[in-house]
Amino acid sequence: MTERDLLVARLENQRRHVLGDLEGLDEEALRRPVLPSGWNCLGLLGHLTNDVERFWFRCVVAGEQRAIAETMSERNAWDVGADSKVDDVVAGYRDEIAKSAAIIASSSLDDPPAWWPEELFGSRIYNTVREVVLHVIIETATHAGQLDAVRELIDGKQWLVLSLRGVRAS
Repeated sequence: MTERDLLVARLENQRRHVLGDLEGLDEEALRRPVLPSGWNCLGLLGHLTNDVERFWFRCVVAGEQRAIAETMSERNAWDVGADSKVDDVVAGYRDEIAKSAAIIASSSLDDPPAWWPEELFGSRIYNTVREVVLHVIIETATHAGQLDAVRELIDGKQWLVLSLRGVRAS
């Protein structure tokens, strides 16, 4: 297995974990605020779609000008409006994952990012595609862990227990 294969496999595993934690939750549970800040599962998926997948791969790695403009001008990705359909939010995440996968596949891990958001982060902190992929793995895994706790609070389901028993939620 190559380094790229290993990194992509770990990233895909964390993405499946996120989607698995959400599977089976109804719309009310997905939108229910579970923290005083108003944090909810659907908002987390909006964040992972726009602030993680689209931002880091389409904007930073690929330098897609349209994606940069949309991302920098759009409202808070955590705020998924009541008019947004759950299936559309999930489909949007899956679509961004597919776009990210194509960008990773067409990039060398040693390539520098095509664009850097100095207005957000100042000087460059990630110098290669490899570093961006590692960042996204960590961020996605962190949010998957948050979803583990939230899912257990909502209905008692535990991702690790389901995974170890061979039950796939995705």
